[in-house]
Amino acid sequence: MSQQTSQPVGDSAPQGDAPVIDFDKFKPSRSYTAARKRKDLFMRVLIAAAFVVALVPLVSVLWTAISKGVKRLNINFLTYNMEGVIGGNPTSSGGYGGILHAIIGTLLVTFGAMLISIPIGLLCAVYLVEYAHNGKLAKSIALLVDVMSGIPSIVAGLFAFSMFTIVFGPGSLSGFQGSVALSLLMIPTVVKSSEEMLKVVPADLREAAYALGVTKQRTITKIVLRTALPGIVSGVILAIARVIGETAPLLMTAGYISSTNLNLFSGQMTTLPVYVYQEYSKLTVTCPASANANCVTTIPMERAWAGALTLIVIVLLLNLLGRLVAKVFAVKTER
Repeated sequence: MSQQTSQPVGDSAPQGDAPVIDFDKFKPSRSYTAARKRKDLFMRVLIAAAFVVALVPLVSVLWTAISKGVKRLNINFLTYNMEGVIGGNPTSSGGYGGILHAIIGTLLVTFGAMLISIPIGLLCAVYLVEYAHNGKLAKSIALLVDVMSGIPSIVAGLFAFSMFTIVFGPGSLSGFQGSVALSLLMIPTVVKSSEEMLKVVPADLREAAYALGVTKQRTITKIVLRTALPGIVSGVILAIARVIGETAPLLMTAGYISSTNLNLFSGQMTTLPVYVYQEYSKLTVTCPASANANCVTTIPMERAWAGALTLIVIVLLLNLLGRLVAKVFAVKTER
C-alpha cells in the first residue's frame, strides 16, 4: 500500500519554495527621514510660538491689573463704600473709599441672573436633547438661541429697562432689572453648553435604565443630568464669566449709588464693572490749596485698578467653586 504525503491545506507550494519578502525596500531613505524630522521640528516651534503669543495678552492683562491694583487693595478698601468720600481726601476711617457696596451688588445681581437663567437654560437643553428629536419646534428654538447669543449687551439692558418701565413706570431702577438683563445674555450660553454635554452622555445608559423599568423623568434627573453635571457646571461658569464684567446693561438698569444696598428689588445698586467705569471716567481729582498732604489726585484711577483686580479674583473664586461642586456631585466610577 503506497504511503501518501499530506500537504497542509492552503499552501500552494512547499515551505522551502515560499517567496522571501524584502522589507528593506520599504525602509525610508535618509533624505526622507531627515525631511520629516525638519517638518516635525518646524511644527513644534510653530505651535510653541503660537502658545507664547496667546499667553502674551493674558499675562499682560494680569500683570497690569495686579501691579496697578494691589497698591490700593487693602482691608479698608474692601470693607467700606463710597459714602462721605470727597475728592482725593481721606475719610474718617483712614482710607479713600472702598468697594464693599460694589462687591455686594455684583454678587446679588449675578446670583439673581443665575436663578433666572440656569433653570430656563437647563430645561430648554433637556427638551432639545431628550424630547424634541430635531422637530420643527426644536429647530426654531435652536435658531432663536443662536440669535440671542449674538445680541449686544446694551440691547439686553435696553429691553429690561423698557419692560420694567412699562410695568412699574419710568425711573424704577433696581438690581433685579440688572439680573434680568444679564440673564438674557446667560441663557444662550447655558443652553448651548448644557445641550452639548447632554448629547455626550452615552445612549446605552438611557436604554439600560429604560430596560430596568425606570421612567424617562427619573432617568433624566438621576442618570443623564448626574453624568453631564461636570460639563453643565463648566458651562454655567462660562456664562457667569460672560456677564459678570458687563457694564452697559447695568448702567441702564441697576444704576450707581455710593452706599450699600442689600435689597435686590428696590433702589439702585452698584456693581464692580460700573464702579470701575465711574472711577475711570473721573481720571483724576483736584486737591484744593487748603487740602492736607494726604490728598491723592490720582485716587480714581487707583480705585479703578483695585476694583478690576477684585473682579478678577471673584471670577477666579467662582471657577474654583464650580470645579469643587462638579467634583463633589459628579458620578463616582469604581476602578
